[in-house]
Amino acid sequence: MMKKILLTIVLGLFLSPLFANTSITDGFVTGNPEINSINAMTFGPESILFIGDSQGAQIIAIDMSTAPKANNEKVSIPDMELLLSELLGADSDQLQIIDMAVNPANQNIYIGAQHSSGKSFLFLVNNDTLEMVPLSSVSYTKTAVSNAIAAEAKDRRGRPLRKWAISDIAFSDGQVMLSGLSNAEFASTFRSIPFPFTQKQQESSLEIYHAAHGQYETASPIKAFTTVQINNKPHLIASYTCTPLVVFPISELKPGTHTKGRTVAELGNSNTPLDIIEMEKEGTRYILMANTNRALMKIKVADIESFNDSLTTPVTERSDTAGVDFINLPFVNVQQLDKLNETEFVFIQREADGKLALKTSNNRWL
Repeated sequence: MMKKILLTIVLGLFLSPLFANTSITDGFVTGNPEINSINAMTFGPESILFIGDSQGAQIIAIDMSTAPKANNEKVSIPDMELLLSELLGADSDQLQIIDMAVNPANQNIYIGAQHSSGKSFLFLVNNDTLEMVPLSSVSYTKTAVSNAIAAEAKDRRGRPLRKWAISDIAFSDGQVMLSGLSNAEFASTFRSIPFPFTQKQQESSLEIYHAAHGQYETASPIKAFTTVQINNKPHLIASYTCTPLVVFPISELKPGTHTKGRTVAELGNSNTPLDIIEMEKEGTRYILMANTNRALMKIKVADIESFNDSLTTPVTERSDTAGVDFINLPFVNVQQLDKLNETEFVFIQREADGKLALKTSNNRWL
């Protein structure tokens, strides 16, 4: 027995430094990750920026831990399109902001933008201006997205579908989670990819009841989602175009399965969700959701927890709502949204004068 104890101590002494010095960036390489598009972004541990590249059907992880902390004491950029035009030497109508992500380690704000030619760019918000982040030589790793929808696929109106290969992305519990379209029979797909990357990918097909359409659907991808604890268990809170709000227990999103979500709200048709975040104030948790044609919505997580039903009948009146209650906050035309810190959120808003502005607000609205 004494020999076993001594052996355990000796092994512990030798192995502890080994594991103490390991990092999730150990397998990274330095170079050009060859990003074809920036469709969705999120941060994970150790300041890792995950970029969903639909055109390249890949996820790129970039180490941003060496980036200096930006000066963002008061974030305010009144005309982002003007700044982008000046930086890229292009007209504003040729440029589009695709996504925004905040590094929780230092509150650095990153903006993904795209030129009409298809080329993508990454910017850092610093001292109320934009600085281009070079991507030609970075520390990175990447993995392909299996079974992504074909590059030539189109919807029934002839519009390309490849950009929806990755519609949203998040990191939770050691997994890169992404929604999008696949080539499978049930095209709406949710993937969970372990990080550091391996060859393993967990893929589930999804089905929801869409009250505004009055039918069950499997072809439309989740447009925005986040992970939230509901009744002390991890869930996906997701929203789709026209605008059902659906919850999926993460335990049910198993590889190779077909999972039906529980529709807890219909938030109005002729609308697409853009971003979902979770905020908290005085112990009460809220979901904030930005939309294309609706104001910023606030929903209590407790109301979702107490809603044990599921919408299974049509909402027949145009733009009517059903299910869990929500409040429209006085923020309209919010195009991007992310949590800045425990009390503030940052957003990009199309203002009444037509300018696209970057702003922050705080949880007094909660």
